[in-house]
Order: sequence, then C-alpha cells, then structure tokens
Amino acid sequence: MPSLYLLGTGTPTPTPNAFGTAYVLELQGEYLMIDCGPAATHKLVKVGLFPTQIDHLFFTHHHFDHDADYPCFLLCRWDQSTGRENALKVFGPPPTEQLTERLIGENGAFVQDWKARVGAPVSQCVHRNRGGELPRPVPQVSVTDIGPGPVLATTAWRVTAAPVCHVEPWLHTLAYRVDTAGLSVTFAGDTGLCDSLLQLGRGSDVVVVNCWDHQEFMEANGEAPGQTGTLDAATIGRETGARTLILTHTGQRMTAPGLKEKAIADISRHYSGRIIFGEELRCFELG
Repeated sequence: MPSLYLLGTGTPTPTPNAFGTAYVLELQGEYLMIDCGPAATHKLVKVGLFPTQIDHLFFTHHHFDHDADYPCFLLCRWDQSTGRENALKVFGPPPTEQLTERLIGENGAFVQDWKARVGAPVSQCVHRNRGGELPRPVPQVSVTDIGPGPVLATTAWRVTAAPVCHVEPWLHTLAYRVDTAGLSVTFAGDTGLCDSLLQLGRGSDVVVVNCWDHQEFMEANGEAPGQTGTLDAATIGRETGARTLILTHTGQRMTAPGLKEKAIADISRHYSGRIIFGEELRCFELG
C-alpha cells in the first residue's frame, strides 16, 4: 500500500520538534522525495529508509528550508552507492540545474570532497568493501529544470506540476500532483490560495498543504500573502474534494498548547474531510 513519510514538517525557524520541509512518497517499492530541507538525509534513516533508495527528487522551490540538505543528500547517496543503484533523477524549477553544478560539478563547492574519495587509497578500499568496483565513478546526477505541466511518467505513476504563488518573481515555485492506480496525492508546497493549485489538486485523495499559522493572526501581522493559513487550508481541502488534508510547514505558534486544537477546529468548520496535523518522522499508509 502507498505510504507517505513526513521527514520535515517545519519552517525556516528551527524548533526541538521540527525544522524545514521534506517528504517521501512510497509507490510500489519506489520512493519519490519532495524537497530536501535541513537534516533530511538523517531523517530518512530515522524512518527506516536509506539515501540510495531514493531515485527521484522533486523540489517545489529553493528556499533553504526546502533544499539545505541537498548537498548532503547528493554526496551521501553517491558515497554509499556501489554502482548497482538506479541513477538519481532530480527535478525542480530553475535554478535546480545550476545549483547542482555549483555543489558537485568540476568547480563545485564540494569537489574537494568527492575527488578525495575517488582518489585516496583508503577511500577506494572503503568503496570496495561496500561492494563497489574501481575506478570509482565521479558523482553523476540527471537534473532537469522544469516548469508547469507533465514532469515524469512511468508505468506505475505520473507527476504533474503547476505554478503557485509564494514569493515570485524572486523564486519560481511549483506544486506537484502524483497519480497512481487508485490514489492521487497533491503536494501544495509553499503557496497562498490560488486557482492553479485548486485546479491541480481537484479530485486528489490527499492534499499535503502548508499551514503557517492561524488565518486571523497571519492577516493581522502581514504574513498571509504567499502562504497558507488555517482557513485557506480548509478552502484548499474543500475545493479540491480531498478526502484527507495533511497540515505541514507549521509555524512554532501553531504547536503551542491549545493552538493546534484550535487550528483543527477552525479548519473542521469549513472542511469535512480527515485532518492530520503533520508531525516529523511519522509515516501514513494511504489507502
């Protein structure tokens, strides 16, 4: 049965219980990762997965709370590889290609690391002991800058992207919909309420939506534009017809005693489906 792992359900503000955004959707033994926020690689292992199991990574946008662990994930997946894994495929809005090159390319920030691991005899020994062969290959990743529309399709699932409204024009931001037999999951990403998201998510079984804070508080302090609050989350759930709404990217205030319960109650007045307040390192079967 398909499963959703909530690796990161926080924001740019670190808290003891959450920091940054990252999810993994498991479909028939394939693992699709959406965003790669702080400590995502470590959190993968905490939920019982391993970097080499992730063959597809999709970025919603390039705020650091969604991509800060990307260099760690790239290097760890390559370092742990024995050459028998599938090639990693990465998709995201520009500048995903440029960012990757600047991290692990011939002139990238981490070139000294991977060249040492390729050339040093002790590193070669570790690689052989893991089951790899020499000469050790250099990091190679298939990376594609994408925009709205169909992204990727296999015999088991397909991914579609749509533009959403976050902090344009400074960053390009996408939402993703994953369709497989009997299940549709939409990852709204960081966005305010917008028609393109509602169209993408219409008919989804599950919508994973950012819920920064209580709507009235956000509107009072100026933080509502480009972000989803409680009532906007309820509208997204209702208008898409989702059976389940998963709240993530929740601000620190939202987890205070009583405020989490208030958020769920406020949303329930406008949305009749199942509401899950996302917590890091939780896994759900999506039936």
